[in-house]
Amino acid sequence: MAGGTASASAPWKTLLLKALDSNSHLKHSAFFQLATVGSNGRPANRTMVFRGFQENCDKIQINTDARSSKIEDIKYCSFGEICWYFTDSWEQFRISGRIDIINGSNLDPLKLQQRQKAWFASSPKSRLQYLGPIPGLPVITENPGAENQLDPSTGPVDAFCLLILDPEQVDYLNLKSNERLMFTSRPSANGCKVWIFQKVNP
Repeated sequence: MAGGTASASAPWKTLLLKALDSNSHLKHSAFFQLATVGSNGRPANRTMVFRGFQENCDKIQINTDARSSKIEDIKYCSFGEICWYFTDSWEQFRISGRIDIINGSNLDPLKLQQRQKAWFASSPKSRLQYLGPIPGLPVITENPGAENQLDPSTGPVDAFCLLILDPEQVDYLNLKSNERLMFTSRPSANGCKVWIFQKVNP
């Protein structure tokens, strides 16, 4: 990118962590929107909870129900985009990249370990939702999931799915300073990701 600056680390991650910290007193700062495209060619958008980064990298973790419609969207088109706005600091992050689906049938032992770790990092109340009826289908009982119980020491249930978004481009906008930065990744000779960024017009 002409006039850009290259970095082996993800410079946008520092900005995001700072935004999370400065907006931490606002409960909604942990929520972002995730957009995908379905097989009908139409976009779908929903609010998700930030579950942190994978260790020592810039990949974003998202917990979801394996039975939800977003899974079929991602199978059809693995690209997705996060839109995250911090109301106190007036910062917006649009983070796009490929999404990896890690469910119980995954054959990679390391990925299954990541899924299990994400499961136990969730609250017991959050885990219970995966025992409920299939999302999006008509309600057939007045109090769905009321009798569901879960042993806290039990590993992930089949419906629990870990999504990993691997950022490829990040569009950062700061409305207070009227500054906009565009971050784009590319593979380097050693196979690692290198980030190129530059200031662009807001």
